[in-house]
Formats: sequence, C-alpha cells, structure tokens
Amino acid sequence: QVQLVESGGGLVQAGGSLRLSCAASGRTFGTYDMGWFRQAPGKEREFVAAISRRGGRIEYSDSVKGRFTISRENAENTVYLQMNNLRPEDTAVYYCAADGIVINFKMARNWDYWGRGTQVTVSS
Repeated sequence: QVQLVESGGGLVQAGGSLRLSCAASGRTFGTYDMGWFRQAPGKEREFVAAISRRGGRIEYSDSVKGRFTISRENAENTVYLQMNNLRPEDTAVYYCAADGIVINFKMARNWDYWGRGTQVTVSS
C-alpha cells in the first residue's frame, strides 16, 4: 500500500542536530500512522517516535523526549524527525514505519510497512 524512503542521516558531533525525512509513495499518505524506530549494532529495534495520521496523537520514547520532534506534512507525503542535542547513544540506523491505525505505537511488530533506513552516527 505504501513505500517509504528515509533520508537525512549522517555524521554529527554530540550536541548537534539532524533532521530525518521519510517520503511515502502514493496519494493516501494521510491515511497512515507513521513512526520512527532505530536499531544500533547488536541491539533490538527500538521505538523512537510516532504520529497519527492527522497528527493528533504523538508519542516519544523516554530516551528522546524533549530532544526529538516528529511531524508530518501530508500534502508533501513526508514525515520528519527533528533530532536535537544528539548523543553518542543515538547512533543507529533509523527506520521509517507506516501502517493503518496503530493502537500501540511502541511495538515494532504492529507496523507493516518499513523503509530501508538511514544511518545516524553521533561522535563523542
């Protein structure tokens, strides 16, 4: 139903910022809940943030709350993750996820559609 492509990753020093983007295919982007997950080497895929299809419901993991902001622009078929005050422990591949209404955002298995990921590396 939807294809996702992430961009915006890169190398940044601790305390710096990056903005990730996820571009979705099709003209029904607004019907999907959207989320961001990340996976560091040797670790389980981890919830980062999610936003409901119209933006009324937003959730963050405790580890990023206050530093990251998720937003979406349905007219542009894009979801964003603004990442501020980055820490070395934020280093991971960041994945965009999508699905029709997701009750529990935090469980990766609840999301059906995934991008291929974009690497974020934060140096000490």
